[in-house]
Amino acid sequence: MADPLAQIVSLLRPGAPFSKCVTGSGPWRVRRTQSPNPYYVAVLQGSMRYSDQQGEEVVVNAGDFILIPFAQDFMMWSAAPSNDNDMVIDPVILPGGGYRVGSVNGPVDMRALVGYCLFQSEDATLLSSLLPGVVVVRGQHRLSMLMQLLGDEAVDSRPGREVVLQHLLEVLLIEALRSSAKLCHSPGLLRGLSDDRLAAALRAMHARPERGWTVVELAREAALSRSGLHERFQSAVGMAPMEYLKTWRLALAKDLLRKREASVSEIARSIGYRSASAFSVAFLREVGMTPARYARDIRAPRPGRGAEAFEGAIA
Repeated sequence: MADPLAQIVSLLRPGAPFSKCVTGSGPWRVRRTQSPNPYYVAVLQGSMRYSDQQGEEVVVNAGDFILIPFAQDFMMWSAAPSNDNDMVIDPVILPGGGYRVGSVNGPVDMRALVGYCLFQSEDATLLSSLLPGVVVVRGQHRLSMLMQLLGDEAVDSRPGREVVLQHLLEVLLIEALRSSAKLCHSPGLLRGLSDDRLAAALRAMHARPERGWTVVELAREAALSRSGLHERFQSAVGMAPMEYLKTWRLALAKDLLRKREASVSEIARSIGYRSASAFSVAFLREVGMTPARYARDIRAPRPGRGAEAFEGAIA
């Protein structure tokens, strides 16, 4: 049976071209008003605090992993009491690599691996529509091992580094997301997958996107009534079942068009449209251009801003 979460992460093709080790000493604060790419922190020692524009404060301790899919305004600060006078503009670059926030000469009381996930797919917004505003995973042994491997690889320059980082991050994302699925209270894919009945409908859509699904058929997969599926799906995932199916089909279509390995009519059939014309009309309505033009105009993947843009910041 298809794994919706793994399929979406694989479709997005995540990479970690920018990752660095940050140490903290004493009081410090860092604030960013915009994070152009999903941002993560893996705390290896000590602890720090996180707060976003909604005002929710989260304590992140050693062994915890925090993923901020599309943060627009957030702040992180030390476990030690701090104020605005401790705000860090540019962290100190340490000899031999690494960055320091807070006291340069004081004892290290926080160590973390921070970085940005850059998605090669243009459908990175798909992630924001299916995930909560922040994902926090605590005390997961498998996650800790992955974080250590990612940290070792990020500071080394061995052959194949970029390939290894990409695959490690892909596994890390899946592990972090599925570890937090049961704890997720915000509408999105994670909450939907934590509901066994909705998960059955989601897996069916992902396993056979070419099938002409109806709400009745999806309700049968979930062992729910038609109205029961609609209400439960809308509440958990944040959109209606058929809207989710359309979103997933178009994401698949854009990926296939970028690869240029199939014709428009072949792509249309593979994602459940009876004709190329019906697919073209739907694609034009949602994307703003025809499939043929999209395939013709699309250039090399745009993975987001480059690593050099973040050299002076922890966040």
